[in-house]
Amino acid sequence: MYNGTMKKALLLLATHTMVALMGFAGGVYVLPILIAPPAPVASEVGALAAQAPFSGQFRRDLAGSDALHWGEGTVSVGPAAVALMGRLAPGPDYKLYLAPAFVQDEAQFLRVKAQALRVGDVKTFDNFIVTLPPGVDLTAYNTVVVWCETFSEFISAAQYR
Repeated sequence: MYNGTMKKALLLLATHTMVALMGFAGGVYVLPILIAPPAPVASEVGALAAQAPFSGQFRRDLAGSDALHWGEGTVSVGPAAVALMGRLAPGPDYKLYLAPAFVQDEAQFLRVKAQALRVGDVKTFDNFIVTLPPGVDLTAYNTVVVWCETFSEFISAAQYR
C-alpha cells in the first residue's frame, strides 16, 4: 500500500512539474508577442530603405538559424536607422548589433561581440526600425545581427557591405 501511494505521488509530481515547465516555456515564447508594440508599416520602412546606402538579406538558411531562431527579409542600413522589411521569429530581449565581420551562428558572433556595436532593442517581429546612435560610422561594420541577449541565442544576420 505504501509503495503504491509513493509511486502515485511521484507520478503526480513529475507530471505537474512537466506541465509547469511547458507553461513557463510557452510564456517565454508568447509574452513578447503579446507585449510587442505595433510594427512599423511598410511605407515607413520603405521610406527609410529608400534613403539607406546599404542593404542585406536575413535568410532562414544560416548555420545558426533553426525553427525557433530565424529572420527573413531585407535589412536597410542608413545614417539614422536600421530597418527590416520582413519577419523575425518571436522571442524575448532581442538586440540589434552592427558587427565588423559576417557571422552566421552563436560561436562566430561571440568571437566578434566585443568589437560589435549594440545599437538597440528590437521590439517588433513583422518589420522593425531601430534608430542608430548619432555619429555611427557604418563603414566600420559590415553586418547587422539580431541577438537574444537573455538566452545568448543567434537569431539572424545580414551582410550589408
